[in-house]
Amino acid sequence: MAQAHLELQQSFETLETEKAQMLQEKVQLEQALEALKQENDKIQKEMEALKEPVANQKTETLKVSQNKTAYLTFDDGPSSNTIKILDILKKYEIKATFFVIGSETESSKKIYRRIVEEGHVIGNHTYSHNYNKIYASVENFMEDIWKLEALLEEVAGVKPKIIRFPGGSKNQASSRAGGKGLMADLITRLQEEGYQYFDWNVTSKDASAVTPDKEIIVRSVLEGIQGKKEAIILFHDNAPKTTTVEALPEIIEALLEKGYKFEVLSETSYYVHHR
Repeated sequence: MAQAHLELQQSFETLETEKAQMLQEKVQLEQALEALKQENDKIQKEMEALKEPVANQKTETLKVSQNKTAYLTFDDGPSSNTIKILDILKKYEIKATFFVIGSETESSKKIYRRIVEEGHVIGNHTYSHNYNKIYASVENFMEDIWKLEALLEEVAGVKPKIIRFPGGSKNQASSRAGGKGLMADLITRLQEEGYQYFDWNVTSKDASAVTPDKEIIVRSVLEGIQGKKEAIILFHDNAPKTTTVEALPEIIEALLEKGYKFEVLSETSYYVHHR
């Protein structure tokens, strides 16, 4: 009987020892599980952190791809219409590019200065804008450019390195006045002198008549910008172009609604060359 009791006691002690070991192993397993859980949480956070820059990059890429830029350009000023256009641009806090011609009246000099002072850009559209004269030879053209350049430097403190050919770079007048190779020679010379020339890829058609209907101007611009992320828009601001002034607010508001931002032209900006 005593022997049986002793064996029973030993069995009980063995069970208690095994129970204690199992409890200890359980604690160790729970600790290991908690450590694994913490490691998993850490990995998840690291993965989320890695995803965020990728998501941001995709967002930024999308923003860039959706950017649309309009360059409002005005040829043949200054005139009283230039003043009205400057007032409109000031209201909308928009900057534009003015390809001016030469005028030495006091009112014109004030307009040159105002264009610069209000943060717009002046481009060179030749002093005389006389097709027969400027397109007679390369030297005639360059002298006209330099004459306006000297006036603008004296009056407004700027020497524009951006130009627009009267009639654009694919006009027929240059061939008639100076021969078929004149425009190519002009472009070569201008580039050698450090100038950049700009044509346009959207026209307002405000030169289709002396004073075309406002609706023609608005419709032409809004049709012309379709599918374009970069739109260099041609307007004129010489004295007869009163309907250009009238059309401008409607055009600006439509461009803003379509997501366009407004920029000025420079030697390094987006450009359009017709040839």
